[in-house]
Amino acid sequence: METSQIIGKLNGKVAVVTGASRGIGRAIAERLSHDGAAVVVNYSQNADKAWELVARLEADGGRALAVRADLSKLADVQNLFEQVEQHFGHLDILVNNAGVAGGSPLDGLDENDYARIFDLNVRGVVFATQEAVRRFGPDGGRVINLSSVLGRMASPYSSLYAASKAAVDSITRSLAAELGSRHITVNAIAPGLTATDMGDSFPTEVKQTVIRNTALGRLGEPQDIADVVAFIASDEARWINGQTIYADGGLR
Repeated sequence: METSQIIGKLNGKVAVVTGASRGIGRAIAERLSHDGAAVVVNYSQNADKAWELVARLEADGGRALAVRADLSKLADVQNLFEQVEQHFGHLDILVNNAGVAGGSPLDGLDENDYARIFDLNVRGVVFATQEAVRRFGPDGGRVINLSSVLGRMASPYSSLYAASKAAVDSITRSLAAELGSRHITVNAIAPGLTATDMGDSFPTEVKQTVIRNTALGRLGEPQDIADVVAFIASDEARWINGQTIYADGGLR
């Protein structure tokens, strides 16, 4: 990415991307920075990758900051947004990307599985959004949640993960209705299976089945999702609110 490529749709904006040290989150951070936003790269464990990304974005002419926070812990959520405010002074865009997957037969589930998935995928989204909205200015802001096609598709061994993403879709609709009067839009992006570390962990036969059932005949790439997020973050999407947008290549 060259500095001369920055096109400026998000110039002057500040964006937080949770879980941004790798995969889809990293691609989103890169794209938003390319479009002119200052980007806060949130990470939980991958400090080296997060700061390497910050260095790359800054080398390309952007502004960036890495902040460690486990979004399943309320104190970490609050600290993340306090650091954003201290460093950049305001906030315009929140991308709730951090999440965890998990699959198990019903008989194999326990309360720790439930807590691990719902504390990050659902509670983290709610309270990160709460902190972000408190810092949006009078012109409002954008909240963009990462959901999943499994939020609406029946898939064995995915009950907890699918339920957490269905909850994200529901939260998206409710908060869009609640926050619209404050010029805040809330939307979700639902990717299909994507070529990330998480996606690569699926068995080969599962990936081949997904490809056969996808109209465009391939897995998603992180950039495919990042481009949709960048559109929703821009003023071009100002009339889109309360929607879950399926970025899945025509999965059926």
